Amino acid sequence: MAGCINQANVKFSNLFRQGSGVYRDLAQDQDPDQIGDSHEISVELKSSAEGEEEVVRSFSQNLQKSPKRKWSNLAKITVLVIFVFIAGYLVGYVTVPKPRISMNTATTATAVTTVDTVDTEPSEDIYYKPAQPFADWSSVVEALGENLKPAAMDKTLQEISSQDLQAGSDGEHALAQKVLEKFKAFGMDHWKDVHYVKLQVPSGENKVLMGSDVVGSPKGYLAYSATGTKQGKVVYANYGRREDLENFKNQGINLEEKIALMRAGKISLAEKVENAAQVGLAAVLIYQDTSNERELNTELYGQVHLGTGDPYTPGFPSFNHTQFPPSESSGLPKILAQSITAETARKIHLNMKGKDAPSDFSGTLPGVSKYTLGGETNVTVTVNNVLVDTEIHNAFGIIKGFIDPDRYVVLGAQRDAFGGGFAKSTVGTSLLVELARAVTDMLKAGFKPRRSIVFASWSAGDFGSVGATEWLEGYLSSLNLRAFTYISLDATVSGVKQFKASSSPLLYKLLKNTMKEVKSPRNMLLTLSQDFASSDWTKSVLEPMRMEDGAYPFLASSGIPSISFRFVSDSETSDYKYFGTFLDTRESLNQATEGKLLNVCVTAAQIAGRMALRLVHDHILNLDVSEYNKVIMSNVLKITKEIRKVEALGVNSSSVLKDKWLYSAVGSFSRAVSALNSDNINSDLDDAVTCRNINDRIMRVEHNLLSPYVSPRDVPFRHIIFGSGDYSVSSLLTHLSALKQQAVGSDADLFRNQFALITWTIQSCANDLKGNIQGLDN
Repeated sequence: MAGCINQANVKFSNLFRQGSGVYRDLAQDQDPDQIGDSHEISVELKSSAEGEEEVVRSFSQNLQKSPKRKWSNLAKITVLVIFVFIAGYLVGYVTVPKPRISMNTATTATAVTTVDTVDTEPSEDIYYKPAQPFADWSSVVEALGENLKPAAMDKTLQEISSQDLQAGSDGEHALAQKVLEKFKAFGMDHWKDVHYVKLQVPSGENKVLMGSDVVGSPKGYLAYSATGTKQGKVVYANYGRREDLENFKNQGINLEEKIALMRAGKISLAEKVENAAQVGLAAVLIYQDTSNERELNTELYGQVHLGTGDPYTPGFPSFNHTQFPPSESSGLPKILAQSITAETARKIHLNMKGKDAPSDFSGTLPGVSKYTLGGETNVTVTVNNVLVDTEIHNAFGIIKGFIDPDRYVVLGAQRDAFGGGFAKSTVGTSLLVELARAVTDMLKAGFKPRRSIVFASWSAGDFGSVGATEWLEGYLSSLNLRAFTYISLDATVSGVKQFKASSSPLLYKLLKNTMKEVKSPRNMLLTLSQDFASSDWTKSVLEPMRMEDGAYPFLASSGIPSISFRFVSDSETSDYKYFGTFLDTRESLNQATEGKLLNVCVTAAQIAGRMALRLVHDHILNLDVSEYNKVIMSNVLKITKEIRKVEALGVNSSSVLKDKWLYSAVGSFSRAVSALNSDNINSDLDDAVTCRNINDRIMRVEHNLLSPYVSPRDVPFRHIIFGSGDYSVSSLLTHLSALKQQAVGSDADLFRNQFALITWTIQSCANDLKGNIQGLDN
């Protein structure tokens, strides 16, 4: 078995090791009839290599034409002295390192200072100037713009749109094949990755009764729910957040073995079910709140596994040749979960009695004027979903780099969807295909990326990033420290009034500068920054990356710097109410984008394309390690603040909860960042080996923040900042809170163990970033 997995890894790795210096003609073996309309580029990409070749050619010709002369002894001595003087001057000039001038993306030159303290950082507007890139960056940007047009986007949206997007279905497999054929027509190397996973589907026997009356026989369902039948008093729990459930405790209402009615939104479906299980509820009914009479009978679909990937192969790949004993993810719910229509929810609300619900519990269901907490009416829930072994296909295409083909940025989009899936699947897949076409057309015009770009079309994304997670688990050794960024194209367009992003800190600056360059789809006279970002860019644009985000397993499980972004409506949740329903259609999305659907799609493609191309274009990876200084320090301040509170209470053994060594590790990390910046400034970036060494140090930062003290199988999300493992910051803060309250299970000795290992993870990351072993800081 291990041999088979190794062979798969070797085969995968070989895709990036062929032709590092020469890129094959992308037009060869290409059938013009398959391509459709040609997309010509009127922009000339200016390669620096041409000028250099002309200089060398001219110099060689002059040498050949030089006539032979007879020199006198005096003349020979004079020439020799001049030659020695010039040679000495040149040797001194070359061997003494000169600070490299830094500049922003335009032409302004600014001196770069090194970072010596935790609080000091380079200016946000500073970019390190690439040393002689393959093509002028402005021409690369112009070429991308010439290739991404609304008309081409509209054509691809129509071609990709499908009525059958259920993961593993014939229609979804056919769409995978269509994507592969597109990659082939563009002249890309392409391949398919097959996994065998367990997906839960409804049996058609799910139902909801109030007393003895059937009030709902839903077709919609929540995958990975527990199965069976439960009866109990129904309560109304609003959005199912922890603070919502606290209301019942405050009102003296016991939730044990009761059934909760909840609205969709605010948090994920899986989080709602997890919160319900923690307070002893027996089942959960979830509906989409609406004031529209025509939407009352809309079925809702989703999944409630608090995790990603196939929950029956946790931590390892679901290849068909792997033989593991039965296993289950700890994120599988132990209680029943079922989606219902708004009409079924209305019937239950109208028959509920009990104390009045808080004002913020009030919904918009037609005919329901009063909302109560309930607790007096019996409801019976039956869930009979079944597990089905399903074959899923991931589809890939690659554009190989010319210098470092085994280093690659991955652009990915899920291909499947519950319901209509236009915003959830069709848009993202179309962006993926359009970007692949645009970049391959640029290659034909002369653009030469340093590194590779992988285009990935995932299956079973709506079941919890199953296709993407299984790929990560299956090729972990091949991806480790080679895939340096993941850009998610999932659900990028669901409105036009706000722009939101979730990201690794390494990508903050790249996103921020990209927003300064790309025009807003609402007003072409403004950039995205001017239109969507306030003076506090972090608060107006950034939001935490949630587990249901397609980029989350790449960041929290695999340590790959990742980013997702989205144009959304002006709702508080930034959620598109038609996700997971058959109302997720082009018409609904066009209405949500105020008739600007194609413009918003092109803008989303511009954002993803510019970030990807910048990452494969520059000599040094455009990943800002300095941003992690602020993020790590912010988390350390939270920890030390809680430690002070514990000490103030005089909890036993709290006197040894010292933060000295944690601050020492943060200082080491800051000094390592300064050393990296110094090396970046003083190194010869025309030397490929030097560039690769610096880039490898940058690439290891995210990976080194994965806790090495937990098993990926037991704790898949082991990133100490963004994960949820035993040795993550969130776990540490939770334990501190328990110590403060002297809660049952809190243990100062266990906390010190967690504290020490988080400290050492940060220190180890700093040591690796420093580079030279003689500079390691203990």
